[in-house]
Amino acid sequence: MPHITSLTTFSAGATAPTTRNRFNPREWLVSAGLLFMAFVPVVAGMVRVHELGTTDKVTVDNARFLASPVPAVLHIIFASTYLVLGALQVSPAMFRWSPRWHRLAGRILAPAGVVAALTGLWMNANYPPIPQDGPILFLVRVVVGWGWVLAIVLGVAAVLRRDIRTDKAWMLRGYAIGMGAGTQVFTHLPLLADSAMHTESTRLLCMTAGWVINLAIAERIIRRPHLRAEAA
Repeated sequence: MPHITSLTTFSAGATAPTTRNRFNPREWLVSAGLLFMAFVPVVAGMVRVHELGTTDKVTVDNARFLASPVPAVLHIIFASTYLVLGALQVSPAMFRWSPRWHRLAGRILAPAGVVAALTGLWMNANYPPIPQDGPILFLVRVVVGWGWVLAIVLGVAAVLRRDIRTDKAWMLRGYAIGMGAGTQVFTHLPLLADSAMHTESTRLLCMTAGWVINLAIAERIIRRPHLRAEAA
């Protein structure tokens, strides 16, 4: 997950700035980096949706999805929406450009994230796992999935009581979890280089590392004094 230098709220409730600054490319770098990270999981997901909608050919790779495609399709669509809109939400330039769009996107992000998390939990519990997905990874996914839901719920609760600082913190944690799929593309690169390394333990390590890295960066951002002052 790229280093985020500025936070903006993921929900309604922030007060729009009275002036609009000129275009500043630096303010879009974080969003561009997050969109780059989201590219592989989003594109791979869209390919999967197309496959599920156009083929009846059962393979080892798609058999578990074809047996019950709706949860997978919902997860891909809502997770992709969450990743893309969330990447745009972290840009202060987007908020200045259109505070109304920013608030609307926030209202889409929260339910999209919850649906993505709940369908992911359903898939984890009901789809047959691939050989490298062991019982510990199953439990990690349960914790991560419910943590994603909890972060969004706490963020929405905070913004409803106009606690923007807390809203920002919880929504950033939720986005860090959701973006785990993007970071996991990079943590899995060593396994692509040597297929013999692709074992249950290395799969667990690579998957967990994606979420841990993102959450560690999110916490570092949240605890920065100047960001806490901005949010207060």
